[in-house]
Amino acid sequence: MTGLPRRQAGLTALYLGVFAAVWFSVPKADPPLRSLLVVGSVVALVAAAIGAVLVVRAGRPAAGGRDRSADRRYGLVVVAEVVVGLVGALILAAAGLTGYIPVLVCAVVGIHFVPLAPVLRDRLLVPLGVAVMLVALAGLVVDLVSGVSAGLVVGTGTGALLLAYAVLALFRTRGLDQQAVGAEAERQVA
Repeated sequence: MTGLPRRQAGLTALYLGVFAAVWFSVPKADPPLRSLLVVGSVVALVAAAIGAVLVVRAGRPAAGGRDRSADRRYGLVVVAEVVVGLVGALILAAAGLTGYIPVLVCAVVGIHFVPLAPVLRDRLLVPLGVAVMLVALAGLVVDLVSGVSAGLVVGTGTGALLLAYAVLALFRTRGLDQQAVGAEAERQVA
């Protein structure tokens, strides 16, 4: 598993923790699942808060540390994601298929992780994206063949995946910090 710089790991945990909490709020569920979704939301917000602390403690990146080209690519990917999701949601709503809007948004979110992986230099975003796309497909299939709503499947599944990745990001920075401490200790001994 590759480590992440502390600031990037914090931002990852912050963003994905918040979005995990949002996804956990999508499904309308009966107890006890409703209670589990609330617990998932709370844990996701705790991960986001820890991520925010990491970002603040890491400080601002060095003056020359920003890659404006990567920032532009990031912005383009996010804008494309929002436009595709919004247009698709409007089309589904106009067709009276509002129950499938979460499936569409989930698929778009999954797809957007793939081009973001090289921009953010985090190759583990690709398997996350594939897993989220599979959740979208599972939500669609389950909705079509059973009485379980697509929103329940994609809200629960995507929330769980994003929460897991947010927590993983926090652990990935810890390993990197230990490596940096070890490297610094070796330099002092030499």
